[in-house]
Amino acid sequence: MFDTVGGLPVHALVIHAVVVLLPLSALGAILITVRPRVMRLFGVASIIGAGVGTAAAFIAKFSGEALASRVGVPEPHADYGDKFPLIALLYFILLVVFWLFARGVPLNRNRPLWLKGFGVVIILAALGMTYFTFITGHSGAEASWAAIIENTRPDTFVVDD
Repeated sequence: MFDTVGGLPVHALVIHAVVVLLPLSALGAILITVRPRVMRLFGVASIIGAGVGTAAAFIAKFSGEALASRVGVPEPHADYGDKFPLIALLYFILLVVFWLFARGVPLNRNRPLWLKGFGVVIILAALGMTYFTFITGHSGAEASWAAIIENTRPDTFVVDD
């Protein structure tokens, strides 16, 4: 089920949703905590991005396991990949809880102090989740490409006109 689609590994396809949607959602989360008036513009979009990105992270984990059964297990990437969906899920839950409380403040003008503190937690979670997205993706790209790049030179392939 999570192995291939059209002859391509599902993992290679679905990771693009993860690495685009979750950092964009994190940017939206930071915006809605720092600038409360943009809650209506970016609140729901951030939630949707985090939800779809989190679902894609779980699919990436399972499809990565299917791909590893074909090509071997890239240890650092597999370790990050086991943890990443749970980190994304925690971020998603925190963002939804923040959004539910923050949208109840009329025009989001005067948030109570505890909600501002929770906003700091959201910013830290967004930054942490984005960092973990980077290191997980980088370790996977390195596992896929490092040997190829190491054994080739930029001028190896010449395109004739």
